[in-house]
Amino acid sequence: MAMSRREIAKDAVQQGVEAAITTGGRISAILFDTARRVTTEVGAFGTELFEITEASRRAGEDPDDAGRVTPTHPQDH
Repeated sequence: MAMSRREIAKDAVQQGVEAAITTGGRISAILFDTARRVTTEVGAFGTELFEITEASRRAGEDPDDAGRVTPTHPQDH
């Protein structure tokens, strides 16, 4: 038995919608993965800044430098 035009049209629409949903799902996965990677990199950058800040603070507390003033201008030498 041959398929009617309406049944053929329904099947074509169904396949088109399924293809669109599949493509949308793949694009969403790409976007979510990208967002996750960006979040990871921003977190790593924040960790670097924290470590730099902590190292600077510890360097400022170095007991070997206690009472010593470092000139900031050439004319202060």
